[in-house]
Amino acid sequence: MTSNPLNPSSGDDEPKDPLAELLQNLMGGRGMGDIDPAELAKAAGLPDDPNLLAQMFSQVQAMMSAPSEGPVNWQLAHENARRVAASGSDPSVTAAQSRQVDEALRLAELWLDQVTELPSTGLIGRAWSRAEWVEETLGTWKRLTEPVANSIANALSSAMTEQMPEEMKTMMGGASSMLQNMGGAIFGMQLGQAIGALSAEVVSSTDIGVPLADLEMALLPANVAKFGEGLSLPENDIRLFLAVREAAHARLFVQVPWLRGHLLGAIEAYARGIHIDTSKIEELARELDPSNPEGIQEALSQGVFMPQRTPAQEQALEKLETALALVEGWVDELTAAATDKMLPSASALRETVRRRRATGGPAEHAFSSLVGLELRPRRLREAAALWAQLREERGVEGRDAIWQHPDLLPTAEDLDDPKGFSERRKLAEASDTEVDDALQKLLSGGFDTDTPGADGAGEERDGDEERESGGDAGDEPEAGDSGGTPKA
Repeated sequence: MTSNPLNPSSGDDEPKDPLAELLQNLMGGRGMGDIDPAELAKAAGLPDDPNLLAQMFSQVQAMMSAPSEGPVNWQLAHENARRVAASGSDPSVTAAQSRQVDEALRLAELWLDQVTELPSTGLIGRAWSRAEWVEETLGTWKRLTEPVANSIANALSSAMTEQMPEEMKTMMGGASSMLQNMGGAIFGMQLGQAIGALSAEVVSSTDIGVPLADLEMALLPANVAKFGEGLSLPENDIRLFLAVREAAHARLFVQVPWLRGHLLGAIEAYARGIHIDTSKIEELARELDPSNPEGIQEALSQGVFMPQRTPAQEQALEKLETALALVEGWVDELTAAATDKMLPSASALRETVRRRRATGGPAEHAFSSLVGLELRPRRLREAAALWAQLREERGVEGRDAIWQHPDLLPTAEDLDDPKGFSERRKLAEASDTEVDDALQKLLSGGFDTDTPGADGAGEERDGDEERESGGDAGDEPEAGDSGGTPKA
């Protein structure tokens, strides 16, 4: 009888549970045993280099056996993101590329000065490789994904414990932290895979509409060149157009200090409210077949961990999407105004970017499936139309003044009817003024003298005074009297 190395017999022809055997090999101190690292790696979308995989899984074993700072293995996410970013062509940035990016961003700042009241940032333009983008943005990715990542890792650990055979639970004893570490390692590998893949698609530090790197302004030359493939447009035009978009994003987030925290806070609030559908994870644990890594990878890529949205989450998501659309719409409107007379290809590039942002790339879809969060401005065109309408009505200064406070920002209703925004704003401001006036009058005691009782008392006092002086307001003048003049 031939024994399956992933499902060996125990000597009495009774097969062991595949999941139990996998856990035992990973965490039982026997090394990789008979598990083929190349096969297991397919489940996480990792490269198939045997030496590299052996080294990687050795590190994974050590990390899963060591105490973890939290449910998610961020060290593994970091290493996997760097590995995926470097798996393709990721050449170091040359001196010439750095100079080109710096010059493009400087020129972009000058163009923007003509179309916005927000002052220049004074930031130095950077040229990043994909690996550098990972390093510069991973801290923000951790902040954005940690709430939902923790939920997923804990749910995965609980599902593994629930589905584990009783004899395996006894064997594991107090080693439940190992299961949690394994859940964190699985999610960390998947998250690193998604971030590493995104590094091959983004063209700047703010390409997804969120300031992933605080107080930075950067382009990725390799990805800018990839973006221009097939467009049949001058490379310099493409670089300048994308530089204007990056500089506009940077100017907005630097000169509107509350905006970055507002946007990231909205994402964090949305993520904290997410609840994981553990039934899907339990089903995966029941059907897990380590000998079929393609099936595992397919389940993960199809969003087996996809969070289930509640009605409250749908409302939070609508607010988040509106905020993202407002940022992208403002940048789109400014970029068009700044480049319209400077670049002959500006209109074509604007439409290309709009379609790209609306649909998202493969890596962005993978990230969305993993954490249940889409960072695409679905209503970019409506937001751009709203900002254009405000510029016509209020001028550049009035349009940009909307960013003074989050309470002034347009809502989803305003995106539906851009022309009616100013009228609705006037009504709201008038209502606020009435409330303020009434409150001021109340605090100053003005309402005390206007009450019906007070008025009646005043009228009574006036009548008494007249009677005491001998006059009667109700008497008609006697005959012979002239004009009602009292007799001498």
